[in-house]
Amino acid sequence: MTTNEKIGFVGLGLMGHGMAKNIVEKGYPLTVIAHRKRTAIEDLVARGAVEVTSLDAMARQCSIIVMCLTASPEVAATVAALKPGLARGSVIIDCSTSDPTVSLALAAELAEIGVDFVDAPLSRTPKEAWAGTLDCMVGATDAVFARVQPLVATWSGKIVHIGTVGDGHKMKLLNNFLSLGYAALYSEALALSRKVGIPVSEFDKVIRGGRMDCGFYQTFMGYALEGNREAHKFTLGNAYKDMRYVESMANAATVATPLASAVKNSFALAMATGGNGPEDYVPHLSDFIAKANGLA
Repeated sequence: MTTNEKIGFVGLGLMGHGMAKNIVEKGYPLTVIAHRKRTAIEDLVARGAVEVTSLDAMARQCSIIVMCLTASPEVAATVAALKPGLARGSVIIDCSTSDPTVSLALAAELAEIGVDFVDAPLSRTPKEAWAGTLDCMVGATDAVFARVQPLVATWSGKIVHIGTVGDGHKMKLLNNFLSLGYAALYSEALALSRKVGIPVSEFDKVIRGGRMDCGFYQTFMGYALEGNREAHKFTLGNAYKDMRYVESMANAATVATPLASAVKNSFALAMATGGNGPEDYVPHLSDFIAKANGLA
């Protein structure tokens, strides 16, 4: 690939590692920075990436910087560390699931120094990140979207330019409300099924292949039925955070959300009952709901 863009990547976790791998393998010059673990850094450097030791150094070397971080506080802190080194005309792409109000504030702050902000959150799992087939919903002006679309396409199979800055994160929260709502619904249904004497295996025989089946159901049941702890690698801690963001967005819009609040409380239960709740994955919610109902 011939490109004048130099890409930086911050956040080489479950999703970020695969995304960055696709960026460098598809011909973009890539600069990376370590946080805690060295595994992803070493793999990416072996593929042709260059490591820097500070965000300031990354900002001074790169024209587009991609962030894939845990939440808005980490995003805001990273932008603050990058800001002194950013050149006018640079672009920051936030692929995290963030609070849209924070995204809009950061976009306004960066616009004052001639830097564009793009929110480009993701859907699907680390498996699709590695394959370069994630779904991506992008909030950006038309001109900036045209500039970053070829880069986003390195990790995405489906790209929707949903609207202007902030709209990507708004849509991501709506998307996660649906998916995490499924998780809460499945968990409660499985607990009730077991309580009334219908084994999980028989429950699955009815749902799988029927009108209630879907891709999310299948990955969820990869753990609930088959015991695959990594069937859907999205943590309960992140799920709880995302549902809090959904509630916050609804509060700002003056929308009553009894269902969203109920979903949030299902994940709050998992977070509050000890063990590995925050680091367990979304399908493990079924264990916490089962335990709350007296099931082993």
